[in-house]
Amino acid sequence: MAEQELARDLGFLEAYTMGVGTMIGAGIFVLPSIAIANAGPASMISFAIGGVVSLLAALSLSELATGMPRAGGSYYYVNRALGGFWGSMVGWGMWSGLMFATAFYMLGFGQYLTYFSDQLPVVVSALIMAALLLLVNYRGVKETGSLQNIIVLLLIGSILVFIAFGIFEVDWQTFKPFNPQGWGAVAATAATIYVSFIGFEVIATSAEEVKNPGRNLPLAMIASVLTPTLLYMVVILISSGVLPMEQIIGSRIPVADVAQQYLGGFGALLMVGGAIMATVSSANASILSAARVNFAMGRDGLLSDWLNTVHHEFRTPYRAILVTGGVILLLIGVGVGIETLANVASFAYLATYALVHVAVMVMRQANPPHYEPDFQLPAVLYPVVPVAGIIATLIILSRMQPLVLGLGLGILTIGIFWYLVYARKHYQIPSMIGDAIVANGREQETPARYRVVVAVANPRTEQQLLDVAGRLAAAHAPAEVIAVNVVEVPYQTALEQEMEFEEQRVRNQRELLDSAREMARSLQVGLRTRAVIGRHAGQALLNILREEQARHLVMGWGGRRKRTGAILGKNIDTLASEASCGVTVVKFGGERDHQVLALVGEGPNAPQAVRQAAAMAKGDPATSLTLLNVQPETATTETDPERRGNELIHTVSDHIGLSEEEFTPQVVISSDIEETLLSETLQFDTICVGATRSTAMTQFLFGSIPERLGERHPGTVLIAREPEYQPRTILQAITERLRARSTSMET
Repeated sequence: MAEQELARDLGFLEAYTMGVGTMIGAGIFVLPSIAIANAGPASMISFAIGGVVSLLAALSLSELATGMPRAGGSYYYVNRALGGFWGSMVGWGMWSGLMFATAFYMLGFGQYLTYFSDQLPVVVSALIMAALLLLVNYRGVKETGSLQNIIVLLLIGSILVFIAFGIFEVDWQTFKPFNPQGWGAVAATAATIYVSFIGFEVIATSAEEVKNPGRNLPLAMIASVLTPTLLYMVVILISSGVLPMEQIIGSRIPVADVAQQYLGGFGALLMVGGAIMATVSSANASILSAARVNFAMGRDGLLSDWLNTVHHEFRTPYRAILVTGGVILLLIGVGVGIETLANVASFAYLATYALVHVAVMVMRQANPPHYEPDFQLPAVLYPVVPVAGIIATLIILSRMQPLVLGLGLGILTIGIFWYLVYARKHYQIPSMIGDAIVANGREQETPARYRVVVAVANPRTEQQLLDVAGRLAAAHAPAEVIAVNVVEVPYQTALEQEMEFEEQRVRNQRELLDSAREMARSLQVGLRTRAVIGRHAGQALLNILREEQARHLVMGWGGRRKRTGAILGKNIDTLASEASCGVTVVKFGGERDHQVLALVGEGPNAPQAVRQAAAMAKGDPATSLTLLNVQPETATTETDPERRGNELIHTVSDHIGLSEEEFTPQVVISSDIEETLLSETLQFDTICVGATRSTAMTQFLFGSIPERLGERHPGTVLIAREPEYQPRTILQAITERLRARSTSMET
């Protein structure tokens, strides 16, 4: 089924201006005095280093963004590639980095207000403006794109005026000595000023909207990094060459004081106005970005949904904004130094970009399905770019002050602690590291036969499960059914002891599988049986699915959801959430009277449900097949819901190759879709429904409607889902590599 996608409306110029708009911000107005105090005129080299590090990150981000275009930026890419442990660290790091950066911008705002009066307290001014911005974001007052563009043009214009007149006023003698503090100080200063470079990845988060992303996205990101880098370097050059070192180091408003020297009061006022616009715009953008990171983490289960609750009137994530704002106000109020704020924000993003480089290498090696980036680092730059990026960020991080390192590592530790205590229980998306270890793990040889594994444990439902598995396999000839029974043994008991002392259970297992062989004679497919004794039935079946390269798993369900602990049952939960093959869970009801129904919706598993229903109806002329779709009532007449429902039914039936003579379409229009589905299905004895949720979640494995239907319908209900890509765990990957090496040595 087709998913909604965003229109690609952004060309190179639009993407470039978006990136430049976020990069030309507060740092260029606030940081010159701090940078020159730390490294002298050589601080322009610090800005060049920041530009190079950002350029390397931009190239890696371009590949990840065109392969995984989704809200969340670096957090999303690291989370998907490396898993929740690292994702939690990056998420907390980015969130904290944005809060520290916002506090830095607000103190810069307060400093530039002192141009009008030395009596204005910097901290009070910063607190008032930060509170106003939080109120604006809380109420959801929107800043229009045209206003943002005007601000960007004014900022660039003011900087160009500063450069155009200032370049002729430079006293080149002031550059002696050029590097008074040594190259170690230059590297340390690169860490401090990196807060000026944290905005360029906004282009990556908009990858889904960029035209020709394989070309335009990397070019826009590269250009949006190079342009501010050059401007930053020239501003530092002029600032160092116009004012004496002692004067600029002691200045709260360095760029304004420099402009005062050659443009008079007009130039100083122009720079102050630019600084005020830049600090306010940068702070507002950081608060918005923090809310987006919160949303992405909440969507993945790494943060509580409580934090992402939307205000009933303003439609804003007000709790996330209030928590973020509370921390920002606290950082300003307790008197954290402006240089420390800049350093911690830089630490968070440098650590993030180091993991982004790791993520791009993991995704290259794992090569998972659906990861097909429009832009890939060319062979001459891979793996040079990510490796160089990792080394460069680590070198800069190592030059940071102990206090900053302690604060930064403390933030990352909070992310680790949060993952271990909370997020691990709610997070379900595995990492790609295991497949990266194996390398190109998805390129496996597909077995010649379509193998269906059926888990048998109850003699009363064994025949029905084999019938379902046989019908499914027969539709994919050549095929075979593999009947598996697992006897679970406590961890306190050796497996050999179980075979010796639990002879009755083992005998029952053999009888069950012997019975399966007898039943298989009526099937049109071959059957094999496997008897397993293990600690955990679910894990044992997962291992069998991998060994057999099974294409589908069929298992029974009692029809009752658990109120605590497991959702449908311990083993079903494990298999439904971790099996990469297709899965069908069957709840058996009364006697069949040959009326089969498939529910057709827009979800990705609807074709599998129809395919399953067709298999159940095939071969019996007395069995009827109905495809049902329920459409919501609409207040407008633009779209006929009955027509739309019929189009959807025929789209799905055409997709699986079902002719119109083989089924009866039925469309029902209702204001309560769930209750209508539950009532309309009562006239049918066998129901096939596709899972409406593709991964295990807190309340439902397959979705609310399929599971409630399974509980309430008196007949047989089959809940089906399509195969899902499941990356190997790191342990599985290491085991597989060792097994492959052992096999190669034997041969």
